[in-house]
Amino acid sequence: MYRKILVTGATGLVGSALVPRLAAAGQAVVRLGRQASRGKPGAAEGSSGPNVADFAWDPDRGQIDAAALDGVDAAVHLAGENIGTGRWTAAKKARILDSRVKGTRLLCERLAALAPRPRVLVSASATGYYGSRGTEVMTEESSAGSGFLADVCRQWEAAAAPAEKSGLRVVRIRFGVILSPAGGALAKMLPPFRLGMGGKVGNGKQYLSWIALEDAVSAICHALETESLSGPINAVTPYPVTNEEFTKALGRVLARPTMLPMPAFAARMAFGEMADETILSSTRAQPAKLLSTGFKFRLPELEGALTELIKNGGRIESPPRDSASDS
Repeated sequence: MYRKILVTGATGLVGSALVPRLAAAGQAVVRLGRQASRGKPGAAEGSSGPNVADFAWDPDRGQIDAAALDGVDAAVHLAGENIGTGRWTAAKKARILDSRVKGTRLLCERLAALAPRPRVLVSASATGYYGSRGTEVMTEESSAGSGFLADVCRQWEAAAAPAEKSGLRVVRIRFGVILSPAGGALAKMLPPFRLGMGGKVGNGKQYLSWIALEDAVSAICHALETESLSGPINAVTPYPVTNEEFTKALGRVLARPTMLPMPAFAARMAFGEMADETILSSTRAQPAKLLSTGFKFRLPELEGALTELIKNGGRIESPPRDSASDS
């Protein structure tokens, strides 16, 4: 149990699910955002209450409200420009990179300078680190790949070096595609699939490494509490699927046909460079470190996960009492 946990990106898909979990467990949470009233109790839906307070920072200007760091003994860094909105213009790509590297470096420098320092930092990254690798199985020991997102992830992870050098336990959590009907990729897929307009993208053979939102939150909690974990960890289920398998599973859950494929050229026309780096990219990752430290996925297999996510509307259930991710 930590006295006070700082969370950046707290209003995003993962952060907005994580903060209530931490607060419900009795841990004080500081949400660090670009717009916040100093020390004001959190007012976002699902995360308000006496255990949550808001403070401001501006990574572009190198500014953090010093009061936000007072007494912090753990931090979860999730902030970064959304890669899935808008075409990847030069300006958009610069924001994607800068929002991750500048924010991570600033936060880690400030955490490293604290006395006493926090005990742990869980810093987000992504399986985009590995690039598009076909059917090759990726573990945390695998090398970095090539491409824009792989370059972003390398620099993103390297920016946490000041915290690591100061003696903090740093966990770089490489998320796969996080599934929730409340946001992200699945939320965008549901409307066309419900209309029977879904289908595989490209040849459908590209691998998708994924994790349900509930398990993504539990993986963060597990990383906070498991002292033996440090360095990169893959936050994905042990059962990656191809794009075609995903398409068919979602069609079965929704009881809709999936007979309208999107050829690769059409994906590139619609999304530009982002298509090759995301929906046409193939990453087959395994959560070796999570499994070796006793983490238990509640929704490990795709069709069961989709059924529950869509049925529950994205609500986060309480983790099982014997889960290694209890906090």
